[in-house]
Amino acid sequence: MNSKERAYLRKLAQKITPIFQIGKGGVTENFIKMVDETLEVRELLKITLLSNSEEDIKEVTNEITEATNCEVVQIIGHKITIFRPSVNKPVIKLP
Repeated sequence: MNSKERAYLRKLAQKITPIFQIGKGGVTENFIKMVDETLEVRELLKITLLSNSEEDIKEVTNEITEATNCEVVQIIGHKITIFRPSVNKPVIKLP
C-alpha cells in the first residue's frame, strides 16, 4: 500500500467508530475469526485496545494483521485501523 492509498483510507476511517475492543483477555481465536469475517464485509475497520489490557498495541496489531492477512492503515493512541479488500464484493476503490 502506498502513501496515497493510506491517506485515502485514513480519510474514510475518520467517520468510522471502533466496533471491536480488546480487553484483559487479549486476542483470542474467536476474536480473530470475528475480525476476519467483518473485514470481508466492511473492508475497513477500527479496533480499540482498552486501558485495562496488558497487551502492547504494536504486538496486538502484528498478531491481528498476520492472522487476518490485512494491512495497518494507522495506529493512533489505543486505536488500530486495518484494511483488507473484500474477495467477493469489494466496495472501497483505492486511488
